[in-house]
Amino acid sequence: MALKWQEDKEYLELIEDLIEHEDVKSLENFVHHKVTNRLAHSISVSYSSFCWARRLNLNTRAIARAGLLHDLFFYESETKNEVGGRGHNYEHPRIACENAMKITELSELEQDIILKHMAGTTLDVPKYPESLIVTLMDKQCAIQECAGGFKKFIAKHVNRTKELALQLVAIQPNYESYLTYQGVDEREM
Repeated sequence: MALKWQEDKEYLELIEDLIEHEDVKSLENFVHHKVTNRLAHSISVSYSSFCWARRLNLNTRAIARAGLLHDLFFYESETKNEVGGRGHNYEHPRIACENAMKITELSELEQDIILKHMAGTTLDVPKYPESLIVTLMDKQCAIQECAGGFKKFIAKHVNRTKELALQLVAIQPNYESYLTYQGVDEREM
């Protein structure tokens, strides 16, 4: 799905003004879930939510736009404890909603989508089906991102282990010749 959104004209028409906005573009500079950037995450949430809304005949405009803006905050996740108030999970949707209202008008539905996207980790309950979909797609995308990052981590370490094994095999003949030189029979070891 990574690039599919760029080929979907209906989706692009709904978000074209937002995707070109400097604040939205700047999300690319923030690491998100340790393996991606916040813009890529927001697009994934937005587009997957949009696809569900289209299938279920829900408000595709609101879900695409609010999905894109749901994490419109400008601090690194490592500093999230400095946000204050009731903590990052509660505060960042409110910060994102405030920031979103600075760059576009938001309907009540769009505000609810942004404010309630952390349902399950907060006591905020989505009022609309669109809000619930963005909440679920946010969690699904986060899991996929983390799983993809874990897969890369494992692959990196498997490759490193293979390299070490090959190095050990390469020095094995030298070790055997050393033992022979020392008069040691390997079977006696």
